[in-house]
This record gives sequence, structure tokens and C-alpha cells, in this order.
Amino acid sequence: MDEDSPQQILARLARERGDDYAALSRLIGRNTAYIQQFIKRGTPRRLAEEDRRILAEYYGVDEKLLGAPDTMRSRKNPIDGDGAVGRMVAVSQYAVNASAGPGALPGDEEELSRIAFPERWLRRLAGGDPARLSIITVSGDSMEPTLSDGDEILVSGDDGADRLRDGIYVLRVDNALMVKRIAVNPANRRFTIKSDNDGYPDWPDCDPDSLEVIGRVVWAGRRLA
Repeated sequence: MDEDSPQQILARLARERGDDYAALSRLIGRNTAYIQQFIKRGTPRRLAEEDRRILAEYYGVDEKLLGAPDTMRSRKNPIDGDGAVGRMVAVSQYAVNASAGPGALPGDEEELSRIAFPERWLRRLAGGDPARLSIITVSGDSMEPTLSDGDEILVSGDDGADRLRDGIYVLRVDNALMVKRIAVNPANRRFTIKSDNDGYPDWPDCDPDSLEVIGRVVWAGRRLA
């Protein structure tokens, strides 16, 4: 395959940022094998226009690198409805692990770095205020295969206890941070804390007042081997 083909360029972009193909597939609303099939097998032969636009916006590259026709106007940067360059938002990455296991004790929550994302992409992904987003690291294996040890997760602090619903959340219990799946009982608003790894037990019938909901996990990325 040509090293300058859209497939190889996308593979290189993902490798440089440490993105995993399943996460990119979820980003464009496709099944988790979609991007891997596109890169490894050439299926589909071309990215759909909307898929290509989202990926180009995410990586901040010209759509032509991902297969847009030469006749298309260049869109190297995110463009808003008025034709202006879209604003980038810096999301803080913290030196904190959310345990997918028995629970990790947080440190001083030191900011490691700030990673820039297109604001429009963040709002479409998470809604709410992009300033309330943060990036932390998963530790442990209780959320396998959904989340693995070392994965980076994007957490929305706007999506907390007052909006609790079924999904994956970062929780603080007895000063320990953990990332778990929540299943809410609509009858009484109590919930079960679940692990995607069947080797770990569930915590049924939990009281919302017994823990702190840090935020909802809205996106995950991982380094490919």
C-alpha cells in the first residue's frame, strides 16, 4: 500500500497521537472494527465525506490527505459556520489514575500537560462546557475489554451526579478513584456499580450519597502495540 495513501496517513496520525482504531471508529459513530478494516483491508475503499471531515478536524489536517477529491476546497483547520477558523480548547491531563480495580488513591492531581482539541469536536462529543473536561489514566483490568490498563480517558465533569444514567463514570469512594460502569434503577435512583471484566464482583443497590461522581467517561484512547 502506498505510504501516502489515506489509509497509511491515517494509520500514521493515529500512531503519532497514540490513538487506537476502535476509539477512532467510535468517534465517527461506526462499529469498533471499522477503522481497522479501512486501514488494514481497504474496506471501505474511501471514507464517507462526514467520517473524513470529522477525522480531519480531529487531527487538524487537510481532508485531501484522507482522500477528499482535489476539486474540494481545502479545509486544513476546523471551520465554523461563518467560515472562520474554529477555536481550539486545551484540556488538562492530570497525574491521576482512575483504578479499574480495587481503587487508586489520588495524589495532588498535578497537571501533567494540556492537549488541544477543536472546540466544536469536544462539544459534539461531550456537550456542556469544554473547560469541565479532563484527561486521566486508567489503572487495572476490571473494565476489560472496554478499557485497559494505561488507557487515557476523557472525563466530563458537567455530566455528574445530577445527570446520572447508565454509562461509565469516574467515582471517588473513601478517597479512592475508580472507573466503573453504572446501571441506574429508575424506580429509586439507586444504582449498581459494575465491572466489564466478569472476574470482578458487582456492587448492587448503591446509595448516590455514599460516593462522589467525578464525571462521565466520554472518550478513550490507547497506544497500539
